[in-house]
Amino acid sequence: MESRRNSILSNLDWVTIGIYMLLVVLGWFSIYGAVYNFEEASFFDFSYRYGKQLVWIACALVIAAVLLMLDSRIYTLLAYVIFPIMMLVLLAMVVFAALNLPFVPDIKGSHSWLVLGPVSIQPAEFAKTATSLMLAKLMSEYGFSLSRTKHLGMALAVIFLPVVLIVAQHETGSALVYFALTLVLYREGMSGIYLFLGFFAVVVFILSIRFGEVPIISMLPDESYGLFLVMGLTILVQMGFLKVFMQDGNSSLIVGGVSLALFLLGYAIYKLLDYPIHFTYIGMAALVFTLCYCIVMRVKARLWGYLLVGLFGFVSIGFSNVADKAFDHLMPHQQTRIKVTLGMENDPKKAGYNVNQSMIAIGSGGWAGKGFLNGTQTKLKYVPEQDTDFIFCTVGEEHGFIGSAVVLGLFAFLLLRLVYLAERQRSLFSRIYGYCVASIFFFHLFINIGMVTGLTPVIGIPLPFFSYGGSSLWSFTILLFIFLRLDASRTEYFGQ
Repeated sequence: MESRRNSILSNLDWVTIGIYMLLVVLGWFSIYGAVYNFEEASFFDFSYRYGKQLVWIACALVIAAVLLMLDSRIYTLLAYVIFPIMMLVLLAMVVFAALNLPFVPDIKGSHSWLVLGPVSIQPAEFAKTATSLMLAKLMSEYGFSLSRTKHLGMALAVIFLPVVLIVAQHETGSALVYFALTLVLYREGMSGIYLFLGFFAVVVFILSIRFGEVPIISMLPDESYGLFLVMGLTILVQMGFLKVFMQDGNSSLIVGGVSLALFLLGYAIYKLLDYPIHFTYIGMAALVFTLCYCIVMRVKARLWGYLLVGLFGFVSIGFSNVADKAFDHLMPHQQTRIKVTLGMENDPKKAGYNVNQSMIAIGSGGWAGKGFLNGTQTKLKYVPEQDTDFIFCTVGEEHGFIGSAVVLGLFAFLLLRLVYLAERQRSLFSRIYGYCVASIFFFHLFINIGMVTGLTPVIGIPLPFFSYGGSSLWSFTILLFIFLRLDASRTEYFGQ
């Protein structure tokens, strides 16, 4: 037993553990700087959040130690057990909220917190680990292949089941994190076309919302500039599909040439004759032509790919309409946050207040910052949630560009280290789980930094190891140290 323990300790990746400890310590100092006031100077006052965070950190270290002492095989054996249990917990949260039970209160419109006396836990945070283990176990089974539609559907079901249950709790931010796991599917053999289509859907959503109510010409106020942009982008994508996937450059040029000719004809009529042309009709005509042309090529070449390319245009238009409807069904504050991010509204005193104050705080730090505990924006409480979702603004104000770059550099090094560790695994289960961990950390980092700098909507995503809270700290610790335990035993087992 002693030799086995020594073997685990010698095989642990102490570099990653060192980065973890450094980030946790820096995170605690940032929370102290965000909460500190001039009347209270004790580091260990547990009535303040920085004191409570020390308790969460101590518990996290105990959890990390326990995870490292467990046999690594237990994670593969219990993956199929932990996941359904966590899904039942998430389902129970939905039911408890519907029954208006007091231990699932409404906190800022969300029912995602389980309040048990003085302790509040967010099950959605821990479900990330359960989902990652389940996905790794499923995809490492013998004969599993993402090239098979059935297996791909099973993997996507594992990812999207918690998304549905968390959205039902009105916790959109935590639900979006699970989409990061699609990057793992790409690493393990899923066609890149799916990632492209996902990116394309996001672009269509943005164009439909941002320019949906902008008229192309003043004489036709109902003509949607957003819809026209979606049509133009769709035709470009169809040309790319014909060129790359169908390897038919001539068809790509024909589709592009006819579409351009239709647009130039309509534009000439509008300019020369001052006639109000419906440009969306022109775009629809181009899509109809493309569909008819692809049907002819399908019959001629006997390849179903042509038909799929032709139908893609109308699927895009349908999705654009769905995006408009989906946006209308979002909660009012969510709509406002998206509109502020896209520049459709300027609401500096309400929805845009957090982001504006955060950017002011970060910008005021300059190159070297104002110094630890000397941030005026922080001390005067101008930035709401400055010790949770907007904790990075404290780093920017007190330590400036240099301090912010150091923190981001540490996170970047952690992500690269996780990818390196994942690639050196001899077990397929361990490799997939490692990429799950890296994907979740990446998503949190990207969205949180985007929130505080105004690049992404405010959706309540904590910054790993920095944002105040036991649930987030423990969940990130569990995610990371399970992988470190798997990595430490990589030389022991070849088929976990």
